[in-house]
Amino acid sequence: GCAQKYIVKNYFYYYLFKFSAALGEEIFYITFLPFTYWNIDHSVSRRMIIVWSIVMYIGQVSKDILKWPRPLSPPVVKLEMRTNAEYGMPSTHAMAATAISFSFFIATMNQYKYPFELGLAAAFVFSTLVCLSRLYTGMHTVLDVIGGALISAVLLVLLYPVWDTIDHLLLTSPFCPLFSIAVPLVLCYNYPKLDYYSPTRGDTTTILGAAAGATVGFWLNNQYAAPAYTSKSFQPGFPLVTSTMVLVLARFFVGMLAVLLTRWVMKRAVLGTLGYRYKFSICDLAARRRLEVEVPYKFVTYSSVGFTATVIVPLLHELLGLM
Repeated sequence: GCAQKYIVKNYFYYYLFKFSAALGEEIFYITFLPFTYWNIDHSVSRRMIIVWSIVMYIGQVSKDILKWPRPLSPPVVKLEMRTNAEYGMPSTHAMAATAISFSFFIATMNQYKYPFELGLAAAFVFSTLVCLSRLYTGMHTVLDVIGGALISAVLLVLLYPVWDTIDHLLLTSPFCPLFSIAVPLVLCYNYPKLDYYSPTRGDTTTILGAAAGATVGFWLNNQYAAPAYTSKSFQPGFPLVTSTMVLVLARFFVGMLAVLLTRWVMKRAVLGTLGYRYKFSICDLAARRRLEVEVPYKFVTYSSVGFTATVIVPLLHELLGLM
C-alpha cells in the first residue's frame, strides 16, 4: 500500500513511539541477544533465545490461524507499511517485548546485584512502551496488544519451571544438533498457508533459523570449548567501569561485524544457489517469496548468523584478546 499523509503535532510522542516500535523489531533482537551472550551471561542469553523463539513462533502462527484484520485505515493513520500485509491478532511486538524483558529480568535477578523493584519496573516500562507504540503507529487494536502480552505472560509462566531442564538438554543431549535443525525446518515448511503472500512465514523462518544456529552453537561450545568466559571476566553485577565498557564495545562491534558479514555472504551464496537450481534472478522478489526458495534461503542464512554469533565470534574475541 501507499503511505498515508499525516501531520505530526507532538514530536515527543512521535519519536518516542517510533523508537519504541523499533524495540520490538528483529533488528533489535539480532543485536541485543548477541550482546547479552558476548558481554553479560551465556545462560541468560540461552534462556532468552529459547523463550523468544517459542513465543514468536506461536504468535506468528496464531496470526495466520485467527486471521483477525488490522485496524481500518481510515480512521487510524498507519505509520508503518511493511507489516500491514500481516494479520493483527495477537501483536507479536507485544509478545516479543513482554517475553524478552521479563525473561531477562527473571534470569538475572538472582545472578546480579540490583534492586528487584528496579528490574521489575524496567521490564514493565520496556514492554509497555512497545505495546503503546503499536497503538500509536496504528498497527494494532487494544485487544491485539493485550492479547499478545497475555499470551506471552502465560507462556512465560509455563516455560519458567522447565527452562533449566530445556537448557540442560540443549547443552548435553547428543541429539541436540539434529533436533535443533530438523524441528524448526519441519515447522517452517508446514507453516499455515494463506491466500496471499504475507511476511509472517519469512519472519518466522528467520527467527527459528537464528535460534537453531545459536542452539547448535551452544551445544558445540559446551562439548568442546571452555566454559562461559563472561562469568569469570566480570565481578557480579552489570559492567559499568570505563575500561570494562571499552572491552564491551569492542566485543560488540567485532561481533556485529562478523554477524553482518556472515549474513551478507550467506544470503548471496544461498540465493545464488537457489537461483541456479530454480532458474530465477536473485532480484526477482516474487520468486524469492516461493516456499521452496524462501524457507531454505532464510533458514540457512540466519542459522549461519546464529552459529557465527555463538561460536565464531567468541573465537574472534579470544584471538583478538577481548576475553
